Amino acid sequence: MPQVPPRVSVSQITTLRSSFAEDVRDYAAAGLAGLGIWEQKLGAAGDAEALELFAASGLESGSAVPTVPSILPLPLLGGPDDPAERIEAFCTSLERLAPFRPCGIVCLTGTGAGRDQDEARGIVVDGLRTVAGEAERHGLQIALEPYQRVDGRPWTIVSSIPEAVELIHDAGDPPALGLQFDTWHLWNTETILDDIAEEIDRFAGVHVADYRVSTRSWVDRALPGEGVAGIAEILRALDGAGWDGLYEIEIFSDDGTFGDEFPDSFWAEPAEEALRRVQDAFERCWTPHPDQVKETR
Repeated sequence: MPQVPPRVSVSQITTLRSSFAEDVRDYAAAGLAGLGIWEQKLGAAGDAEALELFAASGLESGSAVPTVPSILPLPLLGGPDDPAERIEAFCTSLERLAPFRPCGIVCLTGTGAGRDQDEARGIVVDGLRTVAGEAERHGLQIALEPYQRVDGRPWTIVSSIPEAVELIHDAGDPPALGLQFDTWHLWNTETILDDIAEEIDRFAGVHVADYRVSTRSWVDRALPGEGVAGIAEILRALDGAGWDGLYEIEIFSDDGTFGDEFPDSFWAEPAEEALRRVQDAFERCWTPHPDQVKETR
């Protein structure tokens, strides 16, 4: 039976224009269960005030995204080119994010472009061992995130759950190394429903967004139920497999920040309206009318 009700969270990138304090206020006022922290919203100052605001809000801590979120480079997001510098920055972020007690720290592999395939894989495996060891020291979980296979080369060397699990095996299966499940990245994996059933115990977090019919860029995701990803079916599979964590909505929708000012940008909406739309869309997918449920595989 489905969770009654499911615990819905929102990743802070969804309300890009709001500050950390505004997000905490607005998410709590909207009745959300949790908030997924993006470290970039914490700013350069100390975090004492942010921690106090967050603790007082009653919100759960969802999947956190560090400022440098990968081991190999991410050319479209910047940061150091040297993997050693990136790993060091990631470990520094672990120390900063630990007091917020996130359910997982999102980690991408980064791109293997420009490197021999075996070399890139070896760097990622060694990096995963390092960050997992540091995460364990802080009582945290690393959430390795496979990236969408369509146009994924600038982002990742793995695009499915089985591929990510192979990396975890190669890293020695450290206890602090799990998976970040993301509907936008994984919906078009042929084995997705079987992968959910087989690997649910590895999931540290779940991100939810739909895949737009005509996707204009990597910063162009749709609300649940407004694309072609078959979100209702995926949610049923997650629930049936025993997922009892947060369902975290994560919407990228360029307002010019990344070079495309989409006329229907979700980021350009007032936060209160955006959060209302997010919750309504998720609810429609969670309890769809039978006529609205469509098989996508």
